[in-house]
Amino acid sequence: MAEATQTLARELEAKVGALATFEPGPRRQDLTLRLHRAADVQQATADLGAAGLSLATLVATDERATAERDLKVRYVFEPATGPGALPDLFVTLVAALDPARPALPSISDRVPAANWHEREAQDLLGIVFTDHPDPRSLVVHDGWPKGRYPLRKDFDARERPAVEPSEELPHLRVEGEGVLEVPVGPIHAGIIEPGHFRFSTVGEGVLHLEARLFYTHRGLEKRIEGRTLGDAFYIAERMCGVCSVSHALGFCEAVEQVAGVEVPRRARVLRSLALELERLYNHLGDIGNIAAGASYHYGTSAGLRLKEAVQQVAERLAGNRFLRGLVTPGGARLDLTADSGRGIDALLPATAAGLTSLVARIENNPSVVDRLDTTGVLAREHAIALGVTGVAARASDVNRDARRDHPHAAYGSATGLAVAVATDTDGDVHARLNVRVAEARESIRLLQAMLADVPPGPICAPMPEELPAGGIGISAIESPRGAAIHWLRADAAGRIDRYHLRSASYANWPAVPLAAQTSIIPDFPLVNKSFELCYSCTDR
Repeated sequence: MAEATQTLARELEAKVGALATFEPGPRRQDLTLRLHRAADVQQATADLGAAGLSLATLVATDERATAERDLKVRYVFEPATGPGALPDLFVTLVAALDPARPALPSISDRVPAANWHEREAQDLLGIVFTDHPDPRSLVVHDGWPKGRYPLRKDFDARERPAVEPSEELPHLRVEGEGVLEVPVGPIHAGIIEPGHFRFSTVGEGVLHLEARLFYTHRGLEKRIEGRTLGDAFYIAERMCGVCSVSHALGFCEAVEQVAGVEVPRRARVLRSLALELERLYNHLGDIGNIAAGASYHYGTSAGLRLKEAVQQVAERLAGNRFLRGLVTPGGARLDLTADSGRGIDALLPATAAGLTSLVARIENNPSVVDRLDTTGVLAREHAIALGVTGVAARASDVNRDARRDHPHAAYGSATGLAVAVATDTDGDVHARLNVRVAEARESIRLLQAMLADVPPGPICAPMPEELPAGGIGISAIESPRGAAIHWLRADAAGRIDRYHLRSASYANWPAVPLAAQTSIIPDFPLVNKSFELCYSCTDR
């Protein structure tokens, strides 16, 4: 155990030692704290926060069929903002619940990032979080039959319960002279996935925004239950189209931890190369989408043109535009050929030049800049409280990047592939644009560095057909939208017993209504596009 981890363990022992039993975590540097009483969760989480940790994810599990015969809630914490004294580690706080009365105190008042997590566990596993500030359903919408919990083991995934939808979204009503409600969605004129946005406005100013998602919940975590490693990976890779590499890698690194498999160095570089290509085409397209939100149509076309060129190179590398099938458990399935390497290398200078030209045109257009500045401001303290990640966090001066803070693939100073993390302080649309531009340039630099020094050797290590029974794996992958946290556990047969994804979009969606309150309603498309969040890996 690293010295910094040992120091933290001693600090936590002094703070939480009377409340919990300490055990090793999923990885060598991790810690697990098992609460003696679930009722002490508020005190324990407060102590973890005081020790410099923030909530990364919450995983609820049905373990009634195991020897412990209970339901569990695992609060997974990680080091808080910025590069500091704490190393790459996760601290898991485990609360065991009586299956007949699965209840424990809510921590959402103290840890706002837990809000959605607790509501999801309530919907899918029937766990009651007492005194929750917003106990409305999140995933299963109104009309879902009471007492049917899809992630409990005795729920048959083939079942189609009768649902009686309500006539109107339950929402906070803002009353007063001149207040007008504007409902938007869930079906939109653009070709996007469904989401309902209900604005309370006075004139054009946004007083309040309610956002409701989960209209296309696919039950993918339920579908993975009991699957073999290969079948489960196929589903995890398809959680989201434009984050295929990120989610594939997150699943792979979690199962490789459980299996104790060491991935070859060449494979790790190939994984990072694919991640940076994925990040680059997403950021280029998102810059164009921000221009679309500002009605700057040249910028939209230019961004999409740059994105298209990168995706065409990706197709020559992997056989598809989303780089699916390149990452596989144990390493990589596809190698970098001389031809595909030359194609990427030739593309990068042209992409850098095109990006510079596009940014100059945006910055030299006063009407566009006026739309970007001071629009959709997300304050730093709100970003931290909500656990916001990725571009949205870094644009609000939260210095976090999983490539540095939780090294994966070929990243990390030990491997020589160190990442320059870009931040901004304004927290507005312009700041999120600036961070994306800086990150796109950094992706180009990283790609050039990797192409110049691809190590020789094998691209995949053999994986066992079955995972060690009960093994737990956890990984954090920096996707184009931010850190995605993957957690999984093997069952007694070595298959996947429970898999949980906290995507970056899931973490960031609650921040969008806050940012919208600093704008006018015509600018909401611009605010929304500056976060550029995904419905698919949020709904899962």
